[in-house]
Amino acid sequence: MKTRIKFTKSGPLKFIGHLDVMRYFQKAFRRAELDVEYSQGFNPHQLMSFAAPLGVGLTSDGEYLDLQLKTSDEPKAMIDKINKAMAEGIQVVDFKVLSDESKNAMSMVSAADYMVSVKDGYEFMGMEEFKQKFQDFYNKESIVILKKSKKSEKDVDIKPSIYHIGFDREEFYKNIGQSFDKDKKSVADAYDNGVKVFMQVATGSSNNLKPELVMEAFCQYTGIEYNIFAYQVHRMEVYADLGTEENRSLIALDKMND
Repeated sequence: MKTRIKFTKSGPLKFIGHLDVMRYFQKAFRRAELDVEYSQGFNPHQLMSFAAPLGVGLTSDGEYLDLQLKTSDEPKAMIDKINKAMAEGIQVVDFKVLSDESKNAMSMVSAADYMVSVKDGYEFMGMEEFKQKFQDFYNKESIVILKKSKKSEKDVDIKPSIYHIGFDREEFYKNIGQSFDKDKKSVADAYDNGVKVFMQVATGSSNNLKPELVMEAFCQYTGIEYNIFAYQVHRMEVYADLGTEENRSLIALDKMND
């Protein structure tokens, strides 16, 4: 049976790369004695796939993996069973059985929400100045930046890949048409200076924009030096797109079977 697991990632484990996270879950599932399906052949492995691997150093409230199981208990029991096999820093927050026709999460990812915070101890502008300058930056007709890959460098307009921005979490979710639960706790790091921006950007295999690149473009726009270590990036949610290229209809991956 197809199942989807939603989990958070925080604390020191944010420095663990994707391959190690995959191995971590494989061992945790064995410790939890889940009835996992394995591939056939000489070197069988657990049948799992991750929606959109998280970069090193990022935290998240909304990571997803799809797992094939032979049998399953009810969702709350499965969440408790898996979390008992987990270390602090990664916790399962949702578990659901999918229909046999469901596509895997990796193939559906189209967008993600992020919060980018300025860490304490770095010289930066105040929140009001930041809000005004970032709004002016976002209002530009185009945002061209030199995008580098392993094989080439080229100028790319990233403006079409920035779907929404905001400066208040509740207002941001209202503007993008998603529900907001005030009582839902986040694992995001908090900083005293309060300088942060929320953004929804394109995420996936065909179109993928890292929020770090948006911040680099903003720093170029304002004429300040970009310091990658000054910002903490936190992923809040990952979406599939059920609409068209002209009219997006985003739905969180944990809502796909609702």
